Amino acid sequence: MKKIPLNDEIAVAISQVVDDALVVTRKPSHADLDNIILRHELDKGDPKLNGQNTNVGKAKRVNAVLNWALEFDQETGEKFLSSLLSLIRGHGGFRESSPNFVGYESIRNLQNSLKIEGIMLATDGMVTPVVLDNLSDIEMEEALEGYIRRAKKGASDAALLTGTSKDLLEAVAAYVITRLLGKYQQSNFPTLLGLAFHLLGLSTPNSKGASEVTSRLEISLYELGCAVNNLRNKQGTGHGRPFLPTVTDIEAKSAIESMGLISEFLLSKLKERI
Repeated sequence: MKKIPLNDEIAVAISQVVDDALVVTRKPSHADLDNIILRHELDKGDPKLNGQNTNVGKAKRVNAVLNWALEFDQETGEKFLSSLLSLIRGHGGFRESSPNFVGYESIRNLQNSLKIEGIMLATDGMVTPVVLDNLSDIEMEEALEGYIRRAKKGASDAALLTGTSKDLLEAVAAYVITRLLGKYQQSNFPTLLGLAFHLLGLSTPNSKGASEVTSRLEISLYELGCAVNNLRNKQGTGHGRPFLPTVTDIEAKSAIESMGLISEFLLSKLKERI
């Protein structure tokens, strides 16, 4: 994966993985960290490279860089996180017999932090997106919420759920239907989304919801969801772009954020009912 989701919890967890304060020495070295921090142009967040503290430890350096990225350049921070994990893996950090083994506790902490964002970390350090169909209801909801958080920030990899054929909004609609009916049948997107809205007591152009006050808002959200779905790249997303080539980056970002907004609305309404 070229990018790995980044939040405050993950920043702390990966910092613990590189922490070698309790051992004589362990790679990656400070020089290794220099290289990838400079390569990703995140030195402004590094207390060592910008001269604030030349004696700072590895864990504090990584945590400072990632916290700076969270505030100023999250996308680059997520690319750096992927590179850092590859670096740790390359030095044998996930191999028990290696002198650079990071320890089971640090690995488990990172696994738990990443899973909430829909990422599985194997014991050998390889990362893959969570396959949603294999999750319990609680785990599914947590994974969807992770994708929603990323979509609301415009992250393109949140628009399509890797490992499934669904996009985020379609996956949320299917989840709502499954929770309320026990199962759902494959259908075209407007029908699927319309059924999810109907089951939640929300209005669509063809169905009156429970509240006249919010009816116009609900219909607008439904139509926005269908409009975003029409921009989908139906021929596949092998190059990581979920939308048609004619869709500009600005339009794509707005579409992804809209998917996050509508998905969050549906999940919130579902929680009110169950």
